[in-house]
Amino acid sequence: MSPILIGRRTVLTAALAAPAVARAQTYPNRAVRMVNAYSPGGTADVVCRILCQALGEKIGQTFTVDNKPGAAGTIAAQIVARAPADGYTLLYDATAHSVNPSLFAGKLPYDTQRDLLPIFLSMQTPNTLNRNASFEARTIPELIALARSKPGGLDCASTGIGTVQHVSLELLNQRAGIKINHVPYKEMGAVRNDLFAGRIPLQFGNVPGTVALRSAKEVTCMAHTGPQPIEVLPGIAGIAEVLPGFETWEWNGVFAPAGTDPGLIKKLNAEMNTVFSAPATAARLAELGALTRPNTPAEFGAFRETQIAFFADMVKAANIRIE
Repeated sequence: MSPILIGRRTVLTAALAAPAVARAQTYPNRAVRMVNAYSPGGTADVVCRILCQALGEKIGQTFTVDNKPGAAGTIAAQIVARAPADGYTLLYDATAHSVNPSLFAGKLPYDTQRDLLPIFLSMQTPNTLNRNASFEARTIPELIALARSKPGGLDCASTGIGTVQHVSLELLNQRAGIKINHVPYKEMGAVRNDLFAGRIPLQFGNVPGTVALRSAKEVTCMAHTGPQPIEVLPGIAGIAEVLPGFETWEWNGVFAPAGTDPGLIKKLNAEMNTVFSAPATAARLAELGALTRPNTPAEFGAFRETQIAFFADMVKAANIRIE
């Protein structure tokens, strides 16, 4: 191959790459819309707003939170999957993102893995099992013994069929060889009212939601689903201490439409890692129990794959269906 041809190809490659580099360097030059798959006030919304505020302050451009809840997050995901791949419409999603491919098998109006590109894993936190203070079982061994003595006689709430909290209950049933009934609610407020009143004895939640209950006398945390102790829930045991390997996670993350410039994704990931590692922001997240760690788009993508596979197995094993 002649030196002249090599030179021409080098110039051509540089010319083609230049627009992408320029886009990444100038982005964002206007407001960015963050489509949040969940309602205002919940954990996903709180963490999303912390992220968007921190990004706006650092970058000097507005990141607007646009809540589009409904249909287990699929409404928001569809909006972003069909949006222009220019970095100005992003998706803030949570654990349902990895449940939906199996829960709505063949019925989603988009392909989760093909149409939505991982940018940043913003939160990963264990689930929690909370009890009304008058409920007779105080520990997981006591709960397992009680459930075995009353097959199908105990109830546990979650915020919906196919949620990670529902899956956590089904995993507990499966691993412990028991049957605790799942009682799905439409929203957390109703769950909390019934749990405090003792109308429902048990509820699977998450660490941030449970942290807010620490001062309550009517409700206590029985256990969590993480592999290690949780600093904001001192003295609370992991279910894995009784059922080794028991582990479920609630997570949040940011996604972009397929076709988005890899340079923009890399830039966004770097900025998000930076703002979440800032001491003030990190302290605020830690107080909530929203566990964070530095991550790359590739690492977040690999995590998503493991979660999709886990939930596919659980949906099949527990025969979880949306009616």
